[in-house]
Amino acid sequence: MKKMNIIEIKQKARSLGLKLDKSAKKTEIIRAIQSAEGNSQCFGTKMVNSCKQDNCCWRPDCLEA
Repeated sequence: MKKMNIIEIKQKARSLGLKLDKSAKKTEIIRAIQSAEGNSQCFGTKMVNSCKQDNCCWRPDCLEA
């Protein structure tokens, strides 16, 4: 799975109907997407050390966050 760039992340957020603040950071946008999809807002948290979500589309980014 490849990392998404910020443009792709914003497009995904918009496709879910999320309103983005112009000053929103990547982490905030991804967590908003996670919430909209009914998932835990875990991106970039300490949960990465025990995460078992190998198919998560954010995993490549999260491992670096």
